[in-house]
Amino acid sequence: MVPHSTIDTEAHWSKSGYHGWWYGWKLHLACSAAALWIPLAAELTPANQADNEVAPSLVRELPLHVRYILGDTHYNDPALRLLCESQGRYLIATQKSTSRRSDPGAPVRQLFHRLRSKSIEPFNGLFKNLFEWDEQVPVRSLDRTRLIVLSAILLYQLVLLYQFERNRPLGRGIKPLLRAA
Repeated sequence: MVPHSTIDTEAHWSKSGYHGWWYGWKLHLACSAAALWIPLAAELTPANQADNEVAPSLVRELPLHVRYILGDTHYNDPALRLLCESQGRYLIATQKSTSRRSDPGAPVRQLFHRLRSKSIEPFNGLFKNLFEWDEQVPVRSLDRTRLIVLSAILLYQLVLLYQFERNRPLGRGIKPLLRAA
C-alpha cells in the first residue's frame, strides 16, 4: 500500500500523556530548569523511540557540574539511574502510582517535578514558536529533520551567547533577532 504523499514514512506513532497520540519525530532534550531555559543536550528520533533508550547519551553530554537530572516516568529506568549514580548525579523521576506518596522525600520530588514541568514543556512551546513549527518541520526524512531541528537548537544557543556577550537581556527578543538575521 502506498502511503499518502504528505506522510514522512521514516517517522512513527507515539503516545504522550501530555499530547495524546501523534505521528512524527521526538526531540529528546536536556534543558536547564532555571529562569532561563538553555538546551544542554539534544537528539531527534522517530516518535516511537523510547525516552529511556536515548537518555543515557544525553546524560553523557551534560556538563559535569549538573548534579540533578529531572525526568518524567519514562526516565525512571534502572540503567539510567545507575549511569547517573556512576557520574555522581541524582536522577529524580516520577513514578507510576495510584496512591499519593507520603514518604519524607515526597515534597522534594514534587518540587523538582514542578521545576521540570516549568522548563521542558514551556521550552518546547517557545522553540516551536521561534521557528514557526506548529504542525511540522519543512523537510522530510530522519537525516534532514534531525539536521534542521538540531541546527535550530544550536542557533538558539548561539543567540543566547550573543546576548550574553553584549550584556543584553537573555532570552528576550529572539524571534525579531532571528528574522533580522
